[in-house]
Amino acid sequence: MDTQSVITRVVTVAGGRFAPGHLGELTRIVPFEMVDAVLAETGGVQKRVRDLPSRVVVYLLLAAGLFAELGYGLVWRRLVAGLEGLAVASPTGAALAQARRRVGVAPLRALLELLAGSAAGIATRGVYWRGLLVTAIDGTTMACPDTPANLEVFRKGGGYHGGTGYPLVRLLVLVGCGTRTVLDAVFGPTGSGETTYATGLLRSLRAGMIVLADRNFASHKLINAMAGTGAEVLVRVKNGRRLPVCARYSDGSYLSRLGELEVRVVACEITIATSAGRRTGVYRLVTTITDPACPASQLIRLYHDRWEIETAYLEIKSTILGGRVLRARTPQGIDQEIYALLVTYQALRIAITDATIGQPDIDPDRGSFTVALAAARDQLILAAGVIADTAIDLVGTIGRHVLADLLPDRRLRVNPRVVKRAISKFVAKGARIRGPSYKATISIEICAPTDP
Repeated sequence: MDTQSVITRVVTVAGGRFAPGHLGELTRIVPFEMVDAVLAETGGVQKRVRDLPSRVVVYLLLAAGLFAELGYGLVWRRLVAGLEGLAVASPTGAALAQARRRVGVAPLRALLELLAGSAAGIATRGVYWRGLLVTAIDGTTMACPDTPANLEVFRKGGGYHGGTGYPLVRLLVLVGCGTRTVLDAVFGPTGSGETTYATGLLRSLRAGMIVLADRNFASHKLINAMAGTGAEVLVRVKNGRRLPVCARYSDGSYLSRLGELEVRVVACEITIATSAGRRTGVYRLVTTITDPACPASQLIRLYHDRWEIETAYLEIKSTILGGRVLRARTPQGIDQEIYALLVTYQALRIAITDATIGQPDIDPDRGSFTVALAAARDQLILAAGVIADTAIDLVGTIGRHVLADLLPDRRLRVNPRVVKRAISKFVAKGARIRGPSYKATISIEICAPTDP
């Protein structure tokens, strides 16, 4: 005889028309009170309670960051999927679009400002170096729909194969390398370069921080501006750049100047040996850390952490977006969507850090972003963990999934860098095919200056 099982769940959400306004368990990181506060601060609170209150619309925008492959109508269905038995609205696509326009950009920008930060404790593994919070600045581009409105503000990228096909948005982020969390972000048309946008991130630099950056940010003016905030700087410069030798260190580095700014220069030859062969390159780093007690070899190894920002962009553009273009068909909608996407990304990163913060032997970068994203999606569909119990559960369901499926400790492997395009099934003529990774041995030799 067949038997049947009945599973009954108790779901606790906001009451009435506010019930669809949640982010599953991530609501604990972006709570009702926080959303209501930014709406009140930015004048986004509705004048009367509608089927789509402003708070609900904000959570819809954030939930869209968890389901980037879906339109807003299907995202709404996931918000209400776990609310069986409750009377919820069934808005049309036009109603959802009108509600998003009504809320605007300001509340999402304010949410990101509230959540921005490293999300780590002073003892969190891999977050600080010699007492300094390790951060990185870099830029990327994101494609948006080629509507007439977007084309008035954003332009398409160039290239040898007809350009990008879509208008591009330039995004620059200041990231905490240890947790890959967002400390600040600026974005806009690609008509302005990365160094221009980087000045908008100076507001978030401070003493007690070290900023890593690649050669594109090695302008004299920008390095001086970053150092002027009190933050330390470690940036790569071109090998041919003339930097006078003012004094020599015993480890082979030397003291130099960028205008009135005193800097230390570390030149090194790095050799990577694999079963496929050997490759040697010369790198030059400039830093405001001039204390001879800090070995040059530590600075070289620290600079490798700059790649954490590349991983953060991978998580946003590939894991979340899957290589897709953004949804919004107007510049105002693009601003709103990017801020919402960054808030959702930040909430996921905070959830991962919260899960590992009580595990001093676990580096936060071992928490799988893919696992956290999948768990957050499941919790949203179930409307689970929206309102916390009286007992505080810092780890939560998302955190337990992350801890149960930690990534292995990072191995010393290399993989040839190639140009990839996730949304295209065609291979450009002459493009290199991504091959296997190789176990590697790295040797570093500091090059003493030859300048008089």
